[in-house]
Amino acid sequence: MRASPGPDPFDLQFDADDDFGAPGDDAWGAPAALSAPSRDPFADLEPPPTAAVAADPLRIDSPARGRQPAAPATENPVHEMMASAEAAFGDTSVPRITIHAFTERDRTADLIEHAAKDRRMERATVTVREGGLGAAVTAYQNQPTPPLLVVECCEGGAQLLAHLDKLAEVCDPGSKVVVIGAANDIALYRELMRRGVSEYLVPPMKPLQFVRSIAGLYADPSAPFVGRQIAFCGAKGGVGASTLAHNVAHAITERLAANAVLVDLDLAFGTAGLDFNQDPLQGVADALGEPDRLDPVLMDRMMARCTDRLSLFAAPASLDQDYDISADAFEEVTQKIRGAAPFVVLDLPHVWTAWKRRILLSSDDLVIVATPDLASLRNAKNLVDLVRRARPNDAAPRLILNQVGVPGRPEIPVKDFGEALDLVPALVLPFEPKLFGQAANNGQMLAEVAPRGKTTEALAELAQQISRREAPAPQKSSLLSGLFRRK
Repeated sequence: MRASPGPDPFDLQFDADDDFGAPGDDAWGAPAALSAPSRDPFADLEPPPTAAVAADPLRIDSPARGRQPAAPATENPVHEMMASAEAAFGDTSVPRITIHAFTERDRTADLIEHAAKDRRMERATVTVREGGLGAAVTAYQNQPTPPLLVVECCEGGAQLLAHLDKLAEVCDPGSKVVVIGAANDIALYRELMRRGVSEYLVPPMKPLQFVRSIAGLYADPSAPFVGRQIAFCGAKGGVGASTLAHNVAHAITERLAANAVLVDLDLAFGTAGLDFNQDPLQGVADALGEPDRLDPVLMDRMMARCTDRLSLFAAPASLDQDYDISADAFEEVTQKIRGAAPFVVLDLPHVWTAWKRRILLSSDDLVIVATPDLASLRNAKNLVDLVRRARPNDAAPRLILNQVGVPGRPEIPVKDFGEALDLVPALVLPFEPKLFGQAANNGQMLAEVAPRGKTTEALAELAQQISRREAPAPQKSSLLSGLFRRK
């Protein structure tokens, strides 16, 4: 911990003797200054709740689908606003570091222990101890401090700063310090920043908000964003997961005017090249073969340009070689691709390997595609249960029921399918072999074959929900624009 040098041009005339909170205040209660309800300016970026099934199965926002009410606002709207804004982008992971936390409240200790189990902190080693800031000062009298130290102090501003001065005497210069306090006060915050504290947090918090605060301390300033990774997985083979992944990626770029990369990870039988009528010489297999050499320049050469905004990492779709590629190579390549565009759509094959498991659990959004039969129900339940156990702080995966209403085929009712998974389908698509077959044989997307079709519109709405973006307003043409148009 190192104090910031030089005078502060925005000095608020801070006095260390000021009292920043009443002694009896509960830091986990709603702060008085923040108790008045106000509209969250980032509310539109919140992930939408899953919807119930309607009479019109293609309408995501149909009143008959019983959209679940929004979750109650958290007690700290500042934390909620920051989390909502960050949710629009991909989440970064905490590096391989050691974190020591000294807490005063049981609820703070439980929160940090819960956050330590998050997928974004799987590489960090977290130790939680009691005693707060005072115990941290005693603990490091004769031992080095870890790379990140989290300390809690519920006393007033003067007492907090006094303990912090003692901690500075035993803290190594390279260590980062995060303080959890009780006073939501800007003057105290500025003084803590001036004394070298990396972050100051005020409860109540959610585990994911704590994780993102820690990850932000180690964000690479040369990488302005990490693309949101969206993984499409079929509950079994032939359910249409690849087709839906390709069309959602196309909708993100064409309907929402956002850049995206589609990655076909079915190396032997991938169909992304066929669906987009592309036959690139290089693709994702070349990147996976030499992940260390993959840089932005080489990545741009390997990707095929499907549209102005959509790039494709195609699979070789060849059986000339065996694809024995490690899970680390898949993780490294997908992580590098996330820096190439705001949205990365992964088309996952119907296999079960270490690399697929890792990608499923590390993706920001997971879409499971199933058909209304018993095998899909069993496999989808296994996937949902796995994801819920491994990702306790993430939203539940989205479920798409595809090919509903095949003539003569016995089917599990949509309602029963969702209840068995404890997951309401986000989208129910009817069986339309003519539409999907024509698009596949022509190497086109559904939006090109049936631009105003119900299925096309439903997938566009799903893309909007996943990307958390609104479609740009159509440009109005003037009456005189046709006079100057080239013939």
